Amino acid sequence: MPRAPLFLLVAVASLSACRESTVGAARRGRTVLFASGADLQSINPLLTVHPLARQVQRYVLLTTLARYDSALVPQPYLARRWRWSNDRRTLTLLLRPDVHWHDGRRTTAHDVAWTIEAARDPATGYPRQSDLAALTSVTTGGDSGVVLRFGAPIAAFPDVLTDLAILPAHLLESVPRARLREAAWNQTPVGNGPFRFVSHEPNRRWVFAANADFPAALGGPPALERLIVVVVDEPMIKLSALVAGELDFAGINPAHATFVRRHSVLTVTDYPLILPYGLVLNTRREPFNDLTVRQAASLAIDRREIVDGYLFGFAAVADGPVPPELPRAVSAPMLPPLPDSARRLLAGRRPRFELLTVGSGEAALEQMIQARLATVGFAVTIRQLELSAFLDRVYGARHEFTAAVMGIPGDPGLGFLQPLGDITGVALPPDPVAAQRVLAERVPVVWLYHARGVQGVNRRVRGVRMDMRGELPTVASWHVAAGATH
Repeated sequence: MPRAPLFLLVAVASLSACRESTVGAARRGRTVLFASGADLQSINPLLTVHPLARQVQRYVLLTTLARYDSALVPQPYLARRWRWSNDRRTLTLLLRPDVHWHDGRRTTAHDVAWTIEAARDPATGYPRQSDLAALTSVTTGGDSGVVLRFGAPIAAFPDVLTDLAILPAHLLESVPRARLREAAWNQTPVGNGPFRFVSHEPNRRWVFAANADFPAALGGPPALERLIVVVVDEPMIKLSALVAGELDFAGINPAHATFVRRHSVLTVTDYPLILPYGLVLNTRREPFNDLTVRQAASLAIDRREIVDGYLFGFAAVADGPVPPELPRAVSAPMLPPLPDSARRLLAGRRPRFELLTVGSGEAALEQMIQARLATVGFAVTIRQLELSAFLDRVYGARHEFTAAVMGIPGDPGLGFLQPLGDITGVALPPDPVAAQRVLAERVPVVWLYHARGVQGVNRRVRGVRMDMRGELPTVASWHVAAGATH
């Protein structure tokens, strides 16, 4: 029996839900079920690139020093204020004194310093370590003061400090950094955010409960009693569960948006993301160690066909990795598909390669890419992997892949560009604008589209706002409509 259906039956039984959507959802009361297409990979912010896991870390379980508002302006959070030195080389942060770990210990400057130092240490394997390359030292001034010193002037508040959730040093500092993936904390995490950890069933669910002691100045205790992240890896099962009232939130295929809107208790919300999708090429391996082959692949693919035919317009054609709404986006010339030019570049060669992707379904996007590449001479074999295996192959130290179709979780500070160099084998300059130009010239990624999130939502849950920050930035203020709690 497939894993997801079994879990849903157990979950629904435990919540006394039934198959009819309005009754089933109402019986959950102030417990909200949020579907994830895969397990969260890791709840430790030092170890994961999983987009939803990162949101759970910074909006649910833990806190960050600062967080973006809806206009993507950094606002104080765990750090109640900060100041720069005149030369912009020293950033002094003053922490809130009233944020406690869920075991009762106070969150202090030592926790902040330990987390940042662990992120800087190559042994940890923090995915955004390069974002901290300019940082030369981290010191503390008592329990509430943290001083960051940089080797060069820093123009803006570092984006990485809005993304890296702070961890409890008293529970993790005894673990060697190279072994943080084995830490007991990863299985039973103690946080300091608006929700506390309750339980985790691998590949089934994560359960979080409201933290009654969360400071009022940071929003106070959540209005929800529980947030359950349910792992449902089959899109049609997810859709059926949403319509049946077994889920409150589910990412849906754009093709199903009209169907979901027909149900009066459901609505569809779509929102921009910093999540470019691309055909990522490993330039260390044949055939993509040849620039002309990479260029031929780019000229063969019809991005507009993908956006209109596969995504039903819920995306924008990509001419690079950065959405044009962000201020430092660099536009590259957008060429239409030119199959004849692609064939000339291949000059009779018939490159063969394996295309990795995540999932177990029909792989419609991958088949569209496969078909377009075949028309110019490529022979492509599609291989679908479970998420953790995919991430290990692509992001792992050995980069055991030739090509992969993937979404690349982004950030407003554009720190996501640097890891692309490591993945593809193309050296990228640290400046994001220069990095975009190198990506355009060297073509280690064939950019496809800028994704939009598409979520089916049960109308009983109010206060929901989704935007470029993701699905969960307002989760602490979500509440269940009156009359839908019993």
